[in-house]
This record gives sequence, C-alpha cells and structure tokens, in this order.
Amino acid sequence: MKRWIKVLLAVLSVFLIISITAYFVIEGNLKNLKYIVIDPIELSEVEDGIYKGKYSSIPVSATVQVSVVDHKIVSIEIIEHINGQGSKAESIIDEIIRTQSIDVDVISGATYSSQVIKQAISKALR
Repeated sequence: MKRWIKVLLAVLSVFLIISITAYFVIEGNLKNLKYIVIDPIELSEVEDGIYKGKYSSIPVSATVQVSVVDHKIVSIEIIEHINGQGSKAESIIDEIIRTQSIDVDVISGATYSSQVIKQAISKALR
C-alpha cells in the first residue's frame, strides 16, 4: 500500500473517532438539559438592579440581562443565544415576565434552548 493511502486512512480514522465522540458528548448534554432542575427564584429577595447570567451546555448557550424594579422582573434581554434551531425559545422571556416566574413551560420544539435561557435567568438572579 502506498504511503499516502496509509496517511489518508489514518487521518480519516482519527476524524471518525473525533466525530463519534463529539456526537455522543453533545447528545448526552442535550438529554441532560431535558431534565435539568431549575430552582425557583424568590423575587422578594432580589434587589433592584440589572443582573447578567450565562448558562451553557454544548451545543446550546445563552447570556441574558435581567432588570428588576420593586422586586419585579421588568425586562429580560437576550445578549447571546447560540441555539442551533431553537431561536423560537426566545419567546419564553415574555411568559417569564408575565408570570414573574421562571417556572414556566418550555417552548414546544425548542426544549433545550428554553431550558438554557431559563437557567441563565436563574443564574442572573442568584
């Protein structure tokens, strides 16, 4: 066998091993996101201010900025959201502001992104 064929096969083998490993890591992270427990926030204990939070679970991450006035969430800005196809999860912030709680249902079809956004908000307010 020619040397270049051996090198090519070695490179392809390494690429295949890395790809398979990455796939299983990402799938494991996504499965865990479905069942993540997000502790409720006690807004009566949150002082007025602007809070920033970030949460990441490869391949999804979110950075948010939460504004609190008189112990109420008045705005949530999504600063960054790396989401694959879960951009519609960003509408969850309207429900969180409306209910003044992060204990809201995830957005159908965007479960992972919804969970990451909720967790980022939770981290911001802690």
